[in-house]
Amino acid sequence: MSRIAYVNGRYVPHGEAAVHIEDRGYQFADGVYEVTAVVNGKLLDNEGHMVRLERSLGELQIDMPMSRAALGVVLNETVRRNGVRFGMVYLQITRGVAKRNHPFPKNVRPALVVTSKRAPLLLDPDAVPGGRAVTMPDIRWGRCDIKTVSLLPNVLAKQKALDAGAYEAWMFDPDGFVTEGTSTNAWILDREGRLITRPLSNNILGGITRQTMLRLARENGIEVIERAFTVEEAKEAREAFVTSTTNFLKPMTQIDDAVIGNGEPGETSRRMLGLYAAYCHEATAA
Repeated sequence: MSRIAYVNGRYVPHGEAAVHIEDRGYQFADGVYEVTAVVNGKLLDNEGHMVRLERSLGELQIDMPMSRAALGVVLNETVRRNGVRFGMVYLQITRGVAKRNHPFPKNVRPALVVTSKRAPLLLDPDAVPGGRAVTMPDIRWGRCDIKTVSLLPNVLAKQKALDAGAYEAWMFDPDGFVTEGTSTNAWILDREGRLITRPLSNNILGGITRQTMLRLARENGIEVIERAFTVEEAKEAREAFVTSTTNFLKPMTQIDDAVIGNGEPGETSRRMLGLYAAYCHEATAA
Protein backbone atom coordinates (compact mmCIF):
# COMPACT_ATOMS: atom_id res chain seq x y z
CA MET A 1 0.00 0.00 0.00
CA SER A 2 1.42 3.39 -0.99
CA ARG A 3 1.38 6.02 1.73
CA ILE A 4 -1.05 8.93 1.68
CA ALA A 5 -0.54 12.41 3.15
CA TYR A 6 -2.98 15.21 3.86
CA VAL A 7 -1.76 18.61 2.64
CA ASN A 8 -3.91 21.72 2.96
CA GLY A 9 -7.24 20.15 2.16
CA ARG A 10 -6.18 17.29 -0.12
CA TYR A 11 -5.18 13.67 0.35
CA VAL A 12 -2.23 13.04 -1.94
CA PRO A 13 0.36 10.29 -2.53
CA HIS A 14 3.13 10.67 0.03
CA GLY A 15 5.77 11.00 -2.67
CA GLU A 16 3.93 13.94 -4.23
CA ALA A 17 3.19 15.80 -1.01
CA ALA A 18 4.71 19.30 -0.97
CA VAL A 19 4.39 22.75 0.54
CA HIS A 20 5.29 26.12 -0.96
CA ILE A 21 8.91 27.27 -0.81
CA GLU A 22 7.81 30.36 1.13
CA ASP A 23 5.94 28.44 3.78
CA ARG A 24 7.08 30.04 7.05
CA GLY A 25 7.65 26.65 8.60
CA TYR A 26 10.36 26.04 6.01
CA GLN A 27 11.92 29.51 6.23
CA PHE A 28 11.50 30.43 9.90
CA ALA A 29 10.52 27.20 11.72
CA ASP A 30 7.33 29.20 12.37
CA GLY A 31 5.04 26.35 13.27
CA VAL A 32 4.17 23.56 15.67
CA TYR A 33 3.64 19.83 15.49
CA GLU A 34 2.20 16.86 17.35
CA VAL A 35 2.84 13.12 17.18
CA THR A 36 0.09 10.80 18.39
CA ALA A 37 0.48 7.06 18.85
CA VAL A 38 -1.91 4.75 16.99
CA VAL A 39 -2.83 1.61 18.94
CA ASN A 40 -5.37 -0.89 17.59
CA GLY A 41 -6.08 1.59 14.80
CA LYS A 42 -7.12 4.32 17.22
CA LEU A 43 -5.51 7.55 18.38
CA LEU A 44 -4.08 7.25 21.89
CA ASP A 45 -4.45 10.18 24.29
CA ASN A 46 -5.53 12.42 21.43
CA GLU A 47 -7.40 14.78 23.76
CA GLY A 48 -4.14 15.60 25.52
CA HIS A 49 -2.37 16.16 22.23
CA MET A 50 -5.11 18.51 21.03
CA VAL A 51 -4.97 20.54 24.25
CA ARG A 52 -1.20 20.87 23.90
CA LEU A 53 -1.50 21.70 20.20
CA GLU A 54 -3.94 24.52 20.87
CA ARG A 55 -1.70 25.86 23.63
CA SER A 56 1.37 25.82 21.35
CA LEU A 57 -0.55 27.59 18.58
CA GLY A 58 -1.81 30.17 21.04
CA GLU A 59 1.72 30.92 22.27
CA LEU A 60 2.77 31.58 18.64
CA GLN A 61 -0.47 33.42 17.77
CA ILE A 62 -1.31 30.98 15.00
CA ASP A 63 -4.97 30.13 14.39
CA MET A 64 -6.22 26.56 14.27
CA PRO A 65 -6.70 25.75 10.56
CA MET A 66 -10.02 24.02 11.37
CA SER A 67 -12.07 23.00 14.38
CA ARG A 68 -10.75 20.34 16.72
CA ALA A 69 -13.53 17.99 15.58
CA ALA A 70 -12.67 18.49 11.91
CA LEU A 71 -8.99 17.96 12.63
CA GLY A 72 -9.87 14.71 14.38
CA VAL A 73 -11.63 13.55 11.22
CA VAL A 74 -8.53 14.35 9.14
CA LEU A 75 -6.24 12.52 11.56
CA ASN A 76 -8.39 9.41 11.63
CA GLU A 77 -8.89 9.42 7.88
CA THR A 78 -5.14 9.70 7.30
CA VAL A 79 -4.61 6.74 9.63
CA ARG A 80 -7.31 4.77 7.80
CA ARG A 81 -6.00 5.53 4.32
CA ASN A 82 -2.54 4.35 5.36
CA GLY A 83 -3.84 1.16 6.95
CA VAL A 84 -2.07 1.91 10.23
CA ARG A 85 -3.08 -0.30 13.13
CA PHE A 86 0.03 0.25 15.22
CA GLY A 87 2.21 3.28 14.61
CA MET A 88 1.80 7.01 14.68
CA VAL A 89 0.19 10.03 13.05
CA TYR A 90 2.11 13.29 12.64
CA LEU A 91 0.56 16.72 12.16
CA GLN A 92 2.26 20.03 11.49
CA ILE A 93 0.69 23.47 11.42
CA THR A 94 2.66 26.49 10.25
CA ARG A 95 1.72 30.13 10.00
CA GLY A 96 1.34 29.68 6.26
CA VAL A 97 2.80 31.02 3.02
CA ALA A 98 3.96 34.64 2.77
CA LYS A 99 6.79 36.71 1.34
CA ARG A 100 9.89 36.25 3.45
CA ASN A 101 9.79 38.89 6.18
CA HIS A 102 10.25 38.41 9.91
CA PRO A 103 7.02 40.05 11.24
CA PHE A 104 3.79 38.06 11.20
CA PRO A 105 2.06 38.39 7.81
CA LYS A 106 -1.57 39.46 7.73
CA ASN A 107 -4.49 37.54 6.26
CA VAL A 108 -2.52 34.33 5.83
CA ARG A 109 -4.15 30.93 6.21
CA PRO A 110 -2.29 28.40 8.40
CA ALA A 111 -0.89 25.40 6.55
CA LEU A 112 -1.69 21.86 7.72
CA VAL A 113 0.16 18.65 6.87
CA VAL A 114 -0.72 15.21 8.27
CA THR A 115 1.12 11.92 7.70
CA SER A 116 0.81 8.48 9.25
CA LYS A 117 3.00 5.41 9.25
CA ARG A 118 3.26 1.97 10.78
CA ALA A 119 5.83 1.42 13.50
CA PRO A 120 6.51 -1.24 16.12
CA LEU A 121 5.25 -0.32 19.56
CA LEU A 122 7.32 -1.77 22.40
CA LEU A 123 4.77 -2.55 25.09
CA ASP A 124 6.15 -5.83 26.48
CA PRO A 125 7.87 -5.03 29.80
CA ASP A 126 9.89 -8.24 29.62
CA ALA A 127 11.20 -7.52 26.12
CA VAL A 128 12.02 -3.81 26.14
CA PRO A 129 15.80 -3.35 26.04
CA GLY A 130 17.78 -0.89 28.10
CA GLY A 131 19.71 1.96 26.54
CA ARG A 132 22.47 4.42 27.32
CA ALA A 133 22.10 8.16 27.79
CA VAL A 134 24.92 10.65 27.47
CA THR A 135 24.73 14.05 29.13
CA MET A 136 25.45 17.44 27.61
CA PRO A 137 24.60 21.12 28.17
CA ASP A 138 21.12 22.23 27.14
CA ILE A 139 21.60 24.88 24.43
CA ARG A 140 17.95 25.25 23.45
CA TRP A 141 15.87 28.42 23.61
CA GLY A 142 13.83 29.51 26.63
CA ARG A 143 10.42 28.22 25.51
CA CYS A 144 10.84 24.47 25.31
CA ASP A 145 7.26 24.13 26.55
CA ILE A 146 6.05 25.08 23.05
CA LYS A 147 6.15 22.11 20.68
CA THR A 148 7.62 23.96 17.73
CA VAL A 149 9.24 22.54 14.61
CA SER A 150 12.44 24.40 15.56
CA LEU A 151 14.41 21.34 16.67
CA LEU A 152 17.98 21.96 15.49
CA PRO A 153 19.54 21.91 19.00
CA ASN A 154 17.68 18.65 19.69
CA VAL A 155 18.94 17.21 16.41
CA LEU A 156 22.54 18.17 17.20
CA ALA A 157 22.33 16.62 20.67
CA LYS A 158 20.69 13.45 19.35
CA GLN A 159 23.39 13.06 16.71
CA LYS A 160 26.11 13.48 19.34
CA ALA A 161 24.43 10.75 21.34
CA LEU A 162 24.27 8.41 18.36
CA ASP A 163 27.89 9.17 17.46
CA ALA A 164 28.80 8.15 21.02
CA GLY A 165 26.91 4.88 20.65
CA ALA A 166 24.09 6.02 22.95
CA TYR A 167 20.32 5.94 22.59
CA GLU A 168 19.54 9.41 23.94
CA ALA A 169 21.10 12.63 25.19
CA TRP A 170 20.06 13.97 28.58
CA MET A 171 20.51 17.72 28.56
CA PHE A 172 21.29 19.70 31.69
CA ASP A 173 20.85 23.36 32.63
CA PRO A 174 23.59 25.74 33.83
CA ASP A 175 23.10 24.52 37.41
CA GLY A 176 23.69 20.89 36.46
CA PHE A 177 20.05 19.78 36.67
CA VAL A 178 18.71 17.48 33.97
CA THR A 179 16.03 19.12 31.83
CA GLU A 180 14.97 16.33 29.46
CA GLY A 181 16.06 14.20 26.53
CA THR A 182 16.14 15.35 22.94
CA SER A 183 12.72 13.82 22.30
CA THR A 184 11.85 12.35 25.69
CA ASN A 185 11.10 13.21 29.31
CA ALA A 186 13.66 11.97 31.85
CA TRP A 187 12.88 10.00 35.04
CA ILE A 188 14.87 8.37 37.83
CA LEU A 189 14.00 6.10 40.75
CA ASP A 190 15.81 7.28 43.87
CA ARG A 191 17.23 5.14 46.68
CA GLU A 192 13.96 5.43 48.62
CA GLY A 193 11.96 4.01 45.70
CA ARG A 194 10.40 7.30 44.62
CA LEU A 195 9.98 8.26 40.98
CA ILE A 196 11.50 11.67 40.25
CA THR A 197 10.86 13.77 37.16
CA ARG A 198 11.36 17.47 36.49
CA PRO A 199 8.27 19.67 37.03
CA LEU A 200 6.66 21.47 34.12
CA SER A 201 8.11 24.85 33.23
CA ASN A 202 9.38 26.71 30.18
CA ASN A 203 12.46 24.45 30.30
CA ILE A 204 10.77 21.21 29.23
CA LEU A 205 7.96 19.98 27.03
CA GLY A 206 4.93 18.71 28.88
CA GLY A 207 4.88 15.18 27.52
CA ILE A 208 1.50 13.52 27.06
CA THR A 209 3.00 10.13 27.90
CA ARG A 210 4.63 11.76 30.93
CA GLN A 211 1.22 13.01 32.03
CA THR A 212 -0.32 9.54 31.75
CA MET A 213 2.63 7.89 33.51
CA LEU A 214 2.28 10.29 36.44
CA ARG A 215 -1.38 9.39 36.81
CA LEU A 216 -0.78 5.64 36.52
CA ALA A 217 2.02 5.72 39.08
CA ARG A 218 -0.07 7.60 41.63
CA GLU A 219 -3.13 5.42 41.05
CA ASN A 220 -1.00 2.33 41.71
CA GLY A 221 0.69 3.45 44.91
CA ILE A 222 4.02 4.53 43.44
CA GLU A 223 5.24 7.75 45.02
CA VAL A 224 6.16 10.42 42.48
CA ILE A 225 7.96 13.67 43.16
CA GLU A 226 8.12 16.37 40.52
CA ARG A 227 11.44 18.11 41.10
CA ALA A 228 14.69 18.71 39.30
CA PHE A 229 17.54 16.23 39.76
CA THR A 230 21.22 16.57 38.92
CA VAL A 231 23.29 14.51 36.53
CA GLU A 232 25.22 13.10 39.49
CA GLU A 233 22.00 12.14 41.25
CA ALA A 234 20.84 10.37 38.10
CA LYS A 235 24.05 8.37 37.93
CA GLU A 236 23.52 7.15 41.49
CA ALA A 237 19.83 6.29 40.99
CA ARG A 238 18.39 2.80 41.36
CA GLU A 239 16.70 3.08 37.96
CA ALA A 240 16.32 5.57 35.13
CA PHE A 241 14.08 5.73 32.10
CA VAL A 242 12.66 8.01 29.43
CA THR A 243 9.09 8.41 28.19
CA SER A 244 7.70 9.62 24.88
CA THR A 245 4.80 9.10 22.49
CA THR A 246 6.83 7.00 20.08
CA ASN A 247 8.72 4.81 22.57
CA PHE A 248 6.34 4.92 25.56
CA LEU A 249 8.93 3.95 28.20
CA LYS A 250 12.54 2.92 27.66
CA PRO A 251 14.89 2.12 30.56
CA MET A 252 18.25 3.88 30.65
CA THR A 253 20.67 1.31 32.05
CA GLN A 254 23.75 3.52 31.66
CA ILE A 255 24.29 7.28 31.92
CA ASP A 256 27.61 8.38 30.46
CA ASP A 257 29.98 5.76 31.92
CA ALA A 258 27.89 5.03 35.03
CA VAL A 259 25.94 1.78 35.05
CA ILE A 260 22.48 2.20 36.58
CA GLY A 261 21.45 -0.50 39.05
CA ASN A 262 22.61 -3.88 37.79
CA GLY A 263 22.74 -2.73 34.17
CA GLU A 264 19.35 -4.25 33.31
CA PRO A 265 15.85 -2.70 33.10
CA GLY A 266 14.64 -2.32 36.68
CA GLU A 267 11.53 -3.68 38.37
CA THR A 268 9.78 -0.31 38.63
CA SER A 269 10.53 0.59 35.02
CA ARG A 270 9.08 -2.71 33.84
CA ARG A 271 6.08 -2.32 36.13
CA MET A 272 5.36 1.16 34.79
CA LEU A 273 5.56 -0.08 31.20
CA GLY A 274 3.20 -2.93 32.09
CA LEU A 275 0.71 -0.48 33.58
CA TYR A 276 1.00 1.71 30.51
CA ALA A 277 0.53 -1.25 28.14
CA ALA A 278 -2.66 -2.25 29.94
CA TYR A 279 -3.87 1.35 29.75
CA CYS A 280 -3.12 1.52 26.00
CA HIS A 281 -5.16 -1.56 25.18
CA GLU A 282 -8.02 -0.55 27.47
CA ALA A 283 -8.15 2.98 26.05
CA THR A 284 -8.25 1.74 22.45
CA ALA A 285 -10.46 -1.32 22.89
CA ALA A 286 -13.34 -1.59 20.45
